[in-house]
Amino acid sequence: MSMHHDVIVIGGSYSGMAAALQLVRSHKSVLVIDAGERRNRFARHSHGFLSRDGADAADIAATARRQLEAYPTLSWIDGRVEAIDGTPGDFTVTLAGGGMRQGRRVLLATGVIDQLPPVAGLAERWGKSVFHCPYCHGYELGRSRLGVIATGPVSLHQAHFLTEWGEVTLLVNQALSLGAEDRSTLEHAGVTIEDAPITTLEGHADVRTVDGRLLRFAGLFVAARCTPSGSLAEAAGCALEDMPMGMGRQIRIDAEHKTSVPGVFACGDVARFPHSVSLAVAHGAWAGAQIHRSLFESRIAEAVREDIASP
Repeated sequence: MSMHHDVIVIGGSYSGMAAALQLVRSHKSVLVIDAGERRNRFARHSHGFLSRDGADAADIAATARRQLEAYPTLSWIDGRVEAIDGTPGDFTVTLAGGGMRQGRRVLLATGVIDQLPPVAGLAERWGKSVFHCPYCHGYELGRSRLGVIATGPVSLHQAHFLTEWGEVTLLVNQALSLGAEDRSTLEHAGVTIEDAPITTLEGHADVRTVDGRLLRFAGLFVAARCTPSGSLAEAAGCALEDMPMGMGRQIRIDAEHKTSVPGVFACGDVARFPHSVSLAVAHGAWAGAQIHRSLFESRIAEAVREDIASP
Protein backbone atom coordinates (compact mmCIF):
# COMPACT_ATOMS: atom_id res chain seq x y z
CA MET A 1 0.00 0.00 0.00
CA SER A 2 1.32 3.43 -0.91
CA MET A 3 0.11 6.72 0.60
CA HIS A 4 1.21 10.22 -0.35
CA HIS A 5 2.27 12.94 2.11
CA ASP A 6 3.78 16.38 1.81
CA VAL A 7 6.62 15.43 4.14
CA ILE A 8 7.88 12.16 5.57
CA VAL A 9 9.81 12.63 8.80
CA ILE A 10 12.05 9.67 9.62
CA GLY A 11 12.68 9.75 13.35
CA GLY A 12 10.08 10.78 15.91
CA SER A 13 12.22 12.11 18.72
CA TYR A 14 12.57 15.75 19.77
CA SER A 15 13.95 17.29 16.56
CA GLY A 16 11.70 15.26 14.27
CA MET A 17 8.58 16.15 16.23
CA ALA A 18 9.58 19.82 16.42
CA ALA A 19 9.89 19.90 12.63
CA ALA A 20 6.58 18.07 12.19
CA LEU A 21 4.84 20.60 14.43
CA GLN A 22 5.84 23.52 12.21
CA LEU A 23 4.66 21.63 9.15
CA VAL A 24 1.24 20.51 10.40
CA ARG A 25 0.64 24.05 11.62
CA SER A 26 1.26 25.09 8.00
CA HIS A 27 -1.51 22.69 6.91
CA LYS A 28 0.91 20.17 5.43
CA SER A 29 0.28 16.43 5.58
CA VAL A 30 3.10 14.88 7.57
CA LEU A 31 3.98 11.26 8.24
CA VAL A 32 6.34 10.51 11.12
CA ILE A 33 8.01 7.10 11.09
CA ASP A 34 9.71 6.29 14.37
CA ALA A 35 11.70 3.24 15.46
CA GLY A 36 11.30 4.09 19.17
CA GLU A 37 15.02 4.50 19.92
CA ARG A 38 15.38 7.95 21.48
CA ARG A 39 19.02 8.63 22.26
CA ASN A 40 18.24 9.70 25.86
CA ARG A 41 15.98 6.71 26.59
CA PHE A 42 18.58 5.57 29.13
CA ALA A 43 18.30 8.77 31.20
CA ARG A 44 15.81 9.14 34.04
CA HIS A 45 15.46 12.89 33.68
CA SER A 46 16.09 15.62 31.14
CA HIS A 47 17.64 18.89 32.32
CA GLY A 48 18.19 22.27 30.73
CA PHE A 49 15.02 22.32 28.61
CA LEU A 50 13.13 25.47 29.51
CA SER A 51 9.79 24.77 31.28
CA ARG A 52 10.52 21.00 31.53
CA ASP A 53 13.74 21.06 33.57
CA GLY A 54 14.05 17.77 35.45
CA ALA A 55 11.11 16.12 33.72
CA ASP A 56 11.14 12.48 32.71
CA ALA A 57 12.66 12.37 29.21
CA ALA A 58 10.08 9.82 28.06
CA ASP A 59 7.25 12.01 29.37
CA ILE A 60 8.48 15.00 27.35
CA ALA A 61 8.46 12.87 24.19
CA ALA A 62 5.04 11.35 24.96
CA THR A 63 3.49 14.77 25.61
CA ALA A 64 4.91 16.09 22.34
CA ARG A 65 3.48 13.15 20.42
CA ARG A 66 0.02 13.60 21.95
CA GLN A 67 0.04 17.27 20.99
CA LEU A 68 1.13 16.46 17.44
CA GLU A 69 -1.55 13.81 16.99
CA ALA A 70 -4.22 16.42 17.74
CA TYR A 71 -3.53 17.87 14.27
CA PRO A 72 -5.61 16.17 11.55
CA THR A 73 -2.81 16.23 8.95
CA LEU A 74 -0.40 14.22 11.14
CA SER A 75 0.07 10.47 10.64
CA TRP A 76 2.39 8.26 12.68
CA ILE A 77 3.90 4.83 12.09
CA ASP A 78 5.87 2.98 14.74
CA GLY A 79 8.39 1.26 12.54
CA ARG A 80 11.68 1.39 10.70
CA VAL A 81 12.59 2.66 7.24
CA GLU A 82 14.68 0.44 5.01
CA ALA A 83 15.17 2.65 1.96
CA ILE A 84 14.53 6.05 0.40
CA ASP A 85 14.18 6.46 -3.36
CA GLY A 86 12.98 9.16 -5.71
CA THR A 87 13.30 12.84 -6.46
CA PRO A 88 11.84 16.05 -5.03
CA GLY A 89 8.07 15.85 -5.20
CA ASP A 90 8.06 12.08 -5.64
CA PHE A 91 9.93 10.17 -2.95
CA THR A 92 9.15 6.58 -1.97
CA VAL A 93 10.01 5.35 1.52
CA THR A 94 10.10 1.59 2.04
CA LEU A 95 9.21 0.27 5.48
CA ALA A 96 10.81 -2.69 7.18
CA GLY A 97 8.46 -5.64 6.86
CA GLY A 98 6.84 -4.27 3.73
CA GLY A 99 4.78 -1.29 2.74
CA MET A 100 5.67 1.99 1.08
CA ARG A 101 4.79 5.62 1.60
CA GLN A 102 5.24 8.49 -0.83
CA GLY A 103 6.16 12.07 -0.01
CA ARG A 104 7.18 15.31 -1.65
CA ARG A 105 10.02 15.88 0.84
CA VAL A 106 11.92 13.68 3.30
CA LEU A 107 13.41 14.78 6.63
CA LEU A 108 16.05 12.65 8.33
CA ALA A 109 15.85 13.05 12.10
CA THR A 110 17.21 9.63 12.94
CA GLY A 111 19.63 10.69 15.67
CA VAL A 112 22.99 9.14 16.45
CA ILE A 113 24.48 6.14 18.20
CA ASP A 114 26.98 6.68 21.00
CA GLN A 115 30.06 4.50 20.61
CA LEU A 116 31.03 3.86 24.22
CA PRO A 117 34.53 2.77 25.26
CA PRO A 118 34.79 -0.95 26.07
CA VAL A 119 34.83 -0.59 29.85
CA ALA A 120 33.03 -3.31 31.80
CA GLY A 121 29.95 -1.93 33.53
CA LEU A 122 29.84 1.33 31.59
CA ALA A 123 26.94 0.56 29.24
CA GLU A 124 24.71 -0.44 32.15
CA ARG A 125 25.31 2.95 33.80
CA TRP A 126 25.03 5.09 30.65
CA GLY A 127 22.54 7.88 31.23
CA LYS A 128 22.21 6.98 34.91
CA SER A 129 25.62 7.70 36.47
CA VAL A 130 27.77 7.96 33.33
CA PHE A 131 27.03 10.98 31.15
CA HIS A 132 28.28 12.96 28.16
CA CYS A 133 27.00 16.51 28.86
CA PRO A 134 27.70 18.58 31.99
CA TYR A 135 24.96 21.06 31.08
CA CYS A 136 22.45 18.20 31.09
CA HIS A 137 23.63 16.38 34.23
CA GLY A 138 26.45 18.24 35.98
CA TYR A 139 24.42 20.40 38.36
CA GLU A 140 22.71 17.41 39.99
CA LEU A 141 26.10 15.99 41.02
CA GLY A 142 26.52 18.75 43.59
CA ARG A 143 30.12 19.84 42.94
CA SER A 144 31.33 16.43 44.09
CA ARG A 145 34.03 14.09 42.79
CA LEU A 146 33.69 13.60 39.04
CA GLY A 147 35.59 11.20 36.83
CA VAL A 148 36.32 11.54 33.12
CA ILE A 149 36.96 8.27 31.32
CA ALA A 150 39.27 9.21 28.45
CA THR A 151 38.40 8.28 24.88
CA GLY A 152 40.87 10.53 23.04
CA PRO A 153 42.27 14.07 22.90
CA VAL A 154 38.82 15.63 23.40
CA SER A 155 38.82 14.19 26.92
CA LEU A 156 41.49 16.73 27.89
CA HIS A 157 39.07 19.54 27.12
CA GLN A 158 36.24 17.68 28.85
CA ALA A 159 38.23 17.17 32.05
CA HIS A 160 39.38 20.78 32.14
CA PHE A 161 35.86 22.10 31.47
CA LEU A 162 34.20 19.89 34.09
CA THR A 163 36.11 21.63 36.88
CA GLU A 164 33.22 24.12 36.73
CA TRP A 165 31.00 21.36 38.15
CA GLY A 166 33.21 19.55 40.66
CA GLU A 167 36.51 17.98 41.64
CA VAL A 168 37.72 16.19 38.52
CA THR A 169 39.88 13.13 37.95
CA LEU A 170 40.95 12.22 34.43
CA LEU A 171 41.05 8.44 34.07
CA VAL A 172 43.52 8.03 31.22
CA ASN A 173 42.76 4.30 30.76
CA GLN A 174 45.40 3.91 28.02
CA ALA A 175 43.30 6.08 25.66
CA LEU A 176 45.72 9.01 25.75
CA SER A 177 49.42 9.71 25.72
CA LEU A 178 49.86 12.73 27.97
CA GLY A 179 52.88 14.92 27.47
CA ALA A 180 54.45 17.13 30.12
CA GLU A 181 52.56 20.19 28.86
CA ASP A 182 49.21 18.36 28.97
CA ARG A 183 49.85 17.19 32.51
CA SER A 184 50.92 20.64 33.64
CA THR A 185 47.82 22.28 32.12
CA LEU A 186 45.48 19.78 33.75
CA GLU A 187 47.17 19.97 37.13
CA HIS A 188 47.06 23.77 37.13
CA ALA A 189 43.33 23.51 36.45
CA GLY A 190 42.98 21.27 39.52
CA VAL A 191 42.49 18.02 37.58
CA THR A 192 43.86 14.84 39.16
CA ILE A 193 45.39 12.44 36.64
CA GLU A 194 44.89 8.69 37.14
CA ASP A 195 47.06 6.58 34.84
CA ALA A 196 46.11 3.10 36.06
CA PRO A 197 43.88 1.28 33.55
CA ILE A 198 40.25 0.58 34.50
CA THR A 199 39.17 -2.98 35.19
CA THR A 200 35.45 -2.38 35.72
CA LEU A 201 32.83 0.05 36.99
CA GLU A 202 31.06 -0.94 40.19
CA GLY A 203 28.27 0.38 42.41
CA HIS A 204 26.85 3.75 41.43
CA ALA A 205 29.90 5.28 39.73
CA ASP A 206 32.91 3.57 41.32
CA VAL A 207 35.99 2.73 39.27
CA ARG A 208 38.06 -0.38 39.95
CA THR A 209 41.60 0.02 38.65
CA VAL A 210 43.91 -2.74 37.46
CA ASP A 211 45.95 -2.48 40.66
CA GLY A 212 42.86 -3.23 42.77
CA ARG A 213 42.00 0.27 44.03
CA LEU A 214 38.38 1.47 44.13
CA LEU A 215 37.90 5.12 43.19
CA ARG A 216 34.52 6.55 44.18
CA PHE A 217 32.78 9.26 42.18
CA ALA A 218 29.41 11.00 42.23
CA GLY A 219 29.30 10.65 38.46
CA LEU A 220 31.40 9.82 35.44
CA PHE A 221 31.66 11.52 32.05
CA VAL A 222 32.64 10.12 28.67
CA ALA A 223 33.13 11.92 25.36
CA ALA A 224 31.55 9.20 23.26
CA ARG A 225 32.11 9.22 19.51
CA CYS A 226 28.83 9.46 17.57
CA THR A 227 27.71 8.05 14.23
CA PRO A 228 24.35 8.34 12.44
CA SER A 229 21.85 5.78 13.64
CA GLY A 230 21.72 3.22 10.85
CA SER A 231 22.98 3.51 7.28
CA LEU A 232 19.86 5.07 5.76
CA ALA A 233 21.40 8.48 5.04
CA GLU A 234 24.49 7.07 3.33
CA ALA A 235 22.43 4.57 1.35
CA ALA A 236 20.27 7.45 0.11
CA GLY A 237 23.41 9.26 -1.04
CA CYS A 238 23.64 11.92 1.66
CA ALA A 239 27.16 13.20 2.22
CA LEU A 240 28.58 12.96 5.73
CA GLU A 241 31.13 15.15 7.47
CA ASP A 242 33.27 15.07 10.60
CA MET A 243 31.89 16.57 13.79
CA PRO A 244 34.04 19.17 15.58
CA MET A 245 36.72 17.93 18.00
CA GLY A 246 36.74 14.46 16.49
CA MET A 247 33.40 13.60 18.08
CA GLY A 248 32.23 11.47 15.17
CA ARG A 249 30.33 11.80 11.89
CA GLN A 250 27.11 13.57 10.96
CA ILE A 251 25.01 14.34 7.88
CA ARG A 252 26.25 17.42 6.05
CA ILE A 253 23.57 20.08 5.64
CA ASP A 254 23.47 23.69 4.48
CA ALA A 255 21.86 26.68 6.20
CA GLU A 256 18.45 25.55 4.93
CA HIS A 257 18.87 22.03 6.35
CA LYS A 258 19.26 20.57 2.86
CA THR A 259 21.45 17.50 2.49
CA SER A 260 23.47 16.75 -0.63
CA VAL A 261 20.43 14.89 -2.00
CA PRO A 262 17.82 17.30 -3.43
CA GLY A 263 14.54 17.14 -1.52
CA VAL A 264 16.07 15.36 1.49
CA PHE A 265 16.61 17.43 4.63
CA ALA A 266 18.14 16.58 8.02
CA CYS A 267 18.00 17.93 11.57
CA GLY A 268 18.84 17.16 15.19
CA ASP A 269 21.82 15.27 16.55
CA VAL A 270 22.38 13.49 13.23
CA ALA A 271 23.12 16.84 11.56
CA ARG A 272 24.51 19.18 14.23
CA PHE A 273 26.87 19.42 17.19
CA PRO A 274 26.73 19.91 20.17
CA HIS A 275 23.76 17.87 21.34
CA SER A 276 20.95 18.47 23.82
CA VAL A 277 17.16 18.33 23.90
CA SER A 278 16.87 22.12 23.73
CA LEU A 279 19.20 22.37 20.75
CA ALA A 280 17.50 19.46 18.98
CA VAL A 281 14.07 21.07 19.35
CA ALA A 282 15.32 24.40 18.01
CA HIS A 283 17.11 22.70 15.12
CA GLY A 284 14.03 20.69 14.24
CA ALA A 285 11.70 23.68 14.38
CA TRP A 286 13.86 25.60 11.92
CA ALA A 287 14.14 22.55 9.66
CA GLY A 288 10.34 22.33 9.54
CA ALA A 289 10.12 25.98 8.54
CA GLN A 290 12.73 25.50 5.81
CA ILE A 291 10.92 22.47 4.39
CA HIS A 292 7.66 24.42 4.35
CA ARG A 293 9.44 27.20 2.47
CA SER A 294 10.76 24.65 -0.03
CA LEU A 295 7.26 23.32 -0.65
CA PHE A 296 5.82 26.82 -0.97
CA GLU A 297 8.47 27.90 -3.46
CA SER A 298 7.90 24.73 -5.51
CA ARG A 299 4.16 25.44 -5.64
CA ILE A 300 4.73 29.01 -6.82
CA ALA A 301 7.24 27.88 -9.44
CA GLU A 302 4.82 25.26 -10.73
CA ALA A 303 2.03 27.82 -10.95
CA VAL A 304 4.28 30.13 -12.98
CA ARG A 305 5.22 27.31 -15.35
CA GLU A 306 1.57 26.42 -15.88
CA ASP A 307 0.71 30.05 -16.51
CA ILE A 308 3.48 30.37 -19.11
CA ALA A 309 2.39 27.14 -20.77
CA SER A 310 -1.24 28.28 -21.01
CA PRO A 311 -2.29 29.42 -24.53
